[in-house]
Amino acid sequence: MNSFETHEVFNQATPFENSNLYACDAALGEGVLREGAGWAAPALDALGARLGDAELLDLGRQANQNPPRLHSVDRAGRRIDEIEFHPAWHRLMDVMISAGAHAWPWEGAAGAHVARAALYLLFGQVENGAQCPVTMTFAAVPALRQAGALGARWLPRILSRHYDPRSLPVEQKRGALIGMGMTEKQGGSDVRANTTRAEILGPEEARARFGDEGEGAWRIVGHKWFFSAPQSDAHLILAQAEAGLSCFLVPRFLPDGSRNAVRVQRLKDKLGNRSNASAEVEFCDAVGFLVGPAGRGVATILEMASHTRLDCVLGSAGIMRAALTHALHHARGRQAFGRALASQPLMQNVLADLALESEAATAFALRLARCFDAGADPAEAQLRRILTPAGKYWLCKRAPALTCEAMEVMGGNGYVEDGPLARLYREAPVNSIWEGSGNVMCLDVLRALAKSPDARAALRRELELAGEASAALTAYRERLLGELELAASDEYGARRLAERIVIAVQGALLVRHAPPCVADAFIASRVAQDCGGAFGRLPGGADCAAILARALVA
Repeated sequence: MNSFETHEVFNQATPFENSNLYACDAALGEGVLREGAGWAAPALDALGARLGDAELLDLGRQANQNPPRLHSVDRAGRRIDEIEFHPAWHRLMDVMISAGAHAWPWEGAAGAHVARAALYLLFGQVENGAQCPVTMTFAAVPALRQAGALGARWLPRILSRHYDPRSLPVEQKRGALIGMGMTEKQGGSDVRANTTRAEILGPEEARARFGDEGEGAWRIVGHKWFFSAPQSDAHLILAQAEAGLSCFLVPRFLPDGSRNAVRVQRLKDKLGNRSNASAEVEFCDAVGFLVGPAGRGVATILEMASHTRLDCVLGSAGIMRAALTHALHHARGRQAFGRALASQPLMQNVLADLALESEAATAFALRLARCFDAGADPAEAQLRRILTPAGKYWLCKRAPALTCEAMEVMGGNGYVEDGPLARLYREAPVNSIWEGSGNVMCLDVLRALAKSPDARAALRRELELAGEASAALTAYRERLLGELELAASDEYGARRLAERIVIAVQGALLVRHAPPCVADAFIASRVAQDCGGAFGRLPGGADCAAILARALVA
């Protein structure tokens, strides 16, 4: 060093980048093959390499450091309600749409939900805000497929692999995005408390304004407290019609090419998910089109909600995987007290515990996705009915805790905004809140159990596939199954029940499919004893070195 240099920089781990996110994840690759999407492995491998590239990873940082801006009016004072995004956002959206993250399951291939789930797990390691409009666009398809001429008009552009951010009527675009607007100030999750009103336009008025495309148009007056992705080409909303709460498609542009009267009041200033726009809006004599029967809005929207809840599971599992990889990569490249951080026993305990949580989340998410692939199979439908809300509850609760622990592994380097952990930590809570909070999910589990003995039977069959290989898991399974009938009426204990269901399914999947080092440590730390407390509580005998070698394949 010369006389002006104060120190030499050394013992700093490199960033986790320029790595194939698919190839380094043994559990994900095995799960894709196991759950019926092996045909997608080459595409996922190529995507994993692209998403792990340093330049693309940095787009997530740029998009979050430059959040969207609302422009209510143009230079002449005309109302435009335009949202301006950083170029990094548009590039991320283009990657997702061109990869088919919104469309794969609707293109007819067997195992396509599993393939898409793997894609989503990969993208969740890069940037989470852009997943929101893609999720809603994906989830809107089942409802719009039942919407006759309205669906026929919109679906070709919704399923297009062209990302087209231009503000134009849908007929002039190569691709379209769909958002959602369900909650209002006074109701939140209780959408039946919504006050937004809808009344059908008379045939003569509708025809005079929009010609033949105005058939079935409704007038919408009211507000939405959370209006997700206001830049989308249309939104599915709930409003009170004469027959009761109903679902409507509200486009940004009307059939005559004019802007719909959806007024964006402000963008939300959110803890995380900052790259994505969420808004408060008012419908000032806006126009919407009925989706599903009048008065059946909640039933119409339930299928969409089921798919968005699947994506909350996938998003949380992706965040956990990202936090784990950054922490483990750091620990392998960092020396402390004379040896590599990742080789020290207590740190190995922490890292291996994080790796178990992440692998179990991945296995559960892919198995849940296969339930969505099963079509009309009644047993899979019943299992999906339980596992979707239970999984959304438990995995979304585990993500913030895991992300916080991973940040601590990296110390001060994890806490600062120069790296990705601070952003991941801010992002982690959103999936617990969006699409139904934890309590709402646990009550949904109770409803599923109370309504159908077949749901309990489907869960039993799934758990019994693990056989008697683990005495602790067998005992846990039998206790859980014995409690289910009584538990269905125990609202007070619903959180504990949902947690136990997910852990039982995760344990069964790992016993069947994971190496013994993973399955045995998971059973010992989460089944044989209560799951809880900080990470790093694995009992003696866990093969931490083998778990960590599998967790991030060099």
